[in-house]
Amino acid sequence: MSYLEPSEFVTKMVDSGESKIYMSTKDTIIRAVMAGAILALAAVFAITVATKTGSPLLGAVLFPVGFIMLYLMKFDLLTGVFMLVPLAILDKRPGATMNQLYRNWSLVFVGNLIGALTVAFIMSFVFTYGFNTDGGAIAAKVASIGEARTLGYQQHGLDGWLTIFLRGMLCNWMVSMGVVGAMVSTSATGKVAAMWMPIMLFFYMGFEHSIVNMFLFPFSMIMGGDFTVMDYLVWNELPTVLGNLVGGIVFVALPLYYTHIKTSDERKIG
Repeated sequence: MSYLEPSEFVTKMVDSGESKIYMSTKDTIIRAVMAGAILALAAVFAITVATKTGSPLLGAVLFPVGFIMLYLMKFDLLTGVFMLVPLAILDKRPGATMNQLYRNWSLVFVGNLIGALTVAFIMSFVFTYGFNTDGGAIAAKVASIGEARTLGYQQHGLDGWLTIFLRGMLCNWMVSMGVVGAMVSTSATGKVAAMWMPIMLFFYMGFEHSIVNMFLFPFSMIMGGDFTVMDYLVWNELPTVLGNLVGGIVFVALPLYYTHIKTSDERKIG
């Protein structure tokens, strides 16, 4: 059977979180850089498809190819380690401390950012032929997305900020389900199918993913988006990161851990 029972794949989740704590700085950074770069390429691919075909749904259907590639290669996204690494501490694995958790999260954040920014500059060069043209319809689309998802939220004040936070929570609920999906099967085709569904959902619904945004907003600014770095940080990246953190832990890590590892037997006698 290629399908693993929940008690088996949740144990794999805890093991994975533990392994990331012990991973060397070099390996953690390299894997994070590659993950950020691949996801950025998938994002610009999906936007290009949606723009040229006029079908956002088709873009969403195809976006998961990037997520699938990076997870099959065991590269790491911040959204994934937000969900997995706390499980090692919760399970009291040897050496799993909060300092190690913060170290892993920080290294993955930096690596993802490097990868995403690298692709943002490369694709900006490609779309503008070395910054000699305006980038065309794709550039205009990306610029408008960046403005709508910073200044558009800002117009609503605190409610706008909370909206981003909640979209970030919903995003990493689905993304973390994709991470888990890679563990529910021992076959490559099973992993792909299980990862595809939640990632397609999050992208089509416009939920906020901190790593996609590390690429999208710098790319948008280069392509002419009329907002500042501070607008991006305050009115998108910060609430998105916090929402991603909460969503992965609350909606995926804790429910699975407490119902499949730390189970409770409530059968009554008599």
